[in-house]
Parts: sequence; C-alpha cells; structure tokens
Amino acid sequence: MAQGFRPDRLGDQIRTETSDILAREVHDRGIGFVTLTRVSVTKDLQIARIYYTTLAAGDARKETGRALERAKPFVRRQLAGRLRLRRMPDIEFRFDQSIEHQARIEQLIHDIHEQDAVQKRDGASGRPAAGERPTDDLPDLD
Repeated sequence: MAQGFRPDRLGDQIRTETSDILAREVHDRGIGFVTLTRVSVTKDLQIARIYYTTLAAGDARKETGRALERAKPFVRRQLAGRLRLRRMPDIEFRFDQSIEHQARIEQLIHDIHEQDAVQKRDGASGRPAAGERPTDDLPDLD
C-alpha cells in the first residue's frame, strides 16, 4: 500500500529540517523570526520551494529575504547531510503571501457583517438604511 506522494513526504521532511537548521545553526541577524509555512517539491524532485512568513514588514521583510538567500547554500548542504538523498533538490525561498490574502478576506467578511448589523439596526427602527427604499414601495412578488 502506498505511503503517500513522494514529493509531499519529502516536502514535509525538508520543512522540518530547514526549520531546525534556521533556528539552531544559522546565525544571521537578518533572518529574524521566520515561520516556514509549506514546502512545494516538483514531481521530478529537482526543486524545493520553501514558503515562509515573517512578522516584519517593508524593508525588514526584504532584508529577511536577502538573508535567506545568503543562507541558502549552507541550508542546502545541511539538508543534503540530513536527508540522504541521491540528489538534493535546489531550494528556493519564497515569501508566502497566502497569509496576507487570508487576513484581507477575513477583514472584508468582518466589514460585511458590521454593515449588515448596521442595516438591521436601522431597519428595526422603522426607517430605511442609507441608499435603501422603504419596503412598502416594493411590488408584491406573490
């Protein structure tokens, strides 16, 4: 019985080991607090894209990206020793924007709920909300 898709299993191993390497062995102040969110390995196992997030914003985020690029050869050598693969995939560090997109969507949903609450409150007082027509002007659809 199959144990799972090999690139996915390898991606999980790479994420775990890279996280450990960055936390314990890389001493570059530019990296700061980095969270590895996922690793995507191509089907031919040639490239591993390591997605990360950081609490930093703007220039500090760019500095984190540059620091990870500086640490890439060291991280790759360490991974090669730990994973014991025939050929170690090339690694690419990429900033994971999905967290920011998710936060933006949650904020939009929150804003919509607030607008609905305001409209219900205004509707309960007997007056139409801003931009609405009174309901007695609407034709019956029955």
